[in-house]
Amino acid sequence: MPNILFAARPERWTQYERPLRNALVEAGLPGANLTTRADPAEVEYIIYAPNGPVSDFTPYTRLKAVLNLWAGVEDVVGNTTLTVPLARMVDYGLTEGMVDWVVAHTMRHHIGIDAHIHGQDGVWRAGIVPPLARDRRVAILGLGALGSASATALAGLNFQVSGWSRSPKQIDGIRTFHGPDGLQKILKSAEIVTLLLPDTPATEAVLNADTFAMMPKGAVILNPGRGALIDDTALLNALDTGRISHATLDTFRVEPLPETHPFWAHPKVTVTPHIASETRVESAAKVIIDNIRRGETGAPFLHLVDRDLGY
Repeated sequence: MPNILFAARPERWTQYERPLRNALVEAGLPGANLTTRADPAEVEYIIYAPNGPVSDFTPYTRLKAVLNLWAGVEDVVGNTTLTVPLARMVDYGLTEGMVDWVVAHTMRHHIGIDAHIHGQDGVWRAGIVPPLARDRRVAILGLGALGSASATALAGLNFQVSGWSRSPKQIDGIRTFHGPDGLQKILKSAEIVTLLLPDTPATEAVLNADTFAMMPKGAVILNPGRGALIDDTALLNALDTGRISHATLDTFRVEPLPETHPFWAHPKVTVTPHIASETRVESAAKVIIDNIRRGETGAPFLHLVDRDLGY
């Protein structure tokens, strides 16, 4: 039976211990040694959070895989002491939560709900009707598990959905673009843009003064992906000039977002506190233990990180 180290903060252990043990039983591994303290020379799998107690993987000489608790791997992928397979979290609960957030805020801006919620001043403004979804052009930047699921959900609501990724991808019902030329093409027509790219050197500030200038005047930005995907200063300027009409932001370069940050008070910014999608403990535990079962039976690990790409 495998030796498994849970290397995350104590409060995470409180949340995960029972679901992980239940998942081990379901996977046929009830005798596995799951612990928060172990002799590094005996550990075969690490269930890992980058803000946990392990940063040097060198002592773990029997290690077979590191299983990340988070979807993002930018805080671990560059660790040169980690030489075994690294799996990121792809959890169906996380995916469904992200789809809910993206669909909700796309519909909010598509229909113009804010104007009615915040504009009840006694004036009956008839004749202001939003277009049908079939006439609204939306774009998803990033076509991984979260981006693909969000794009498919929006297409199911009849939006004109386009998606962009660094390398070519095909998704039924979605117009896909890739590379620098593809980014320019997709931004030129997108009225609502959602960012679901990983945080890598290649995606740093993918939305900046130049790319904002490519977008239709009055476009909307949704960012439930990573804070570093946006140049904050360029975004504020684009909002002030009307190039961008609104930004709904769930992730930020510094979190929690400092109370003095201009996003909090800006009338064209909505801040949500990194709640677009949270890993669900029960489903995440099953994903992790399934990968351990695979390792023990010789099956390939799922959701492996490409170290060269950084995700």
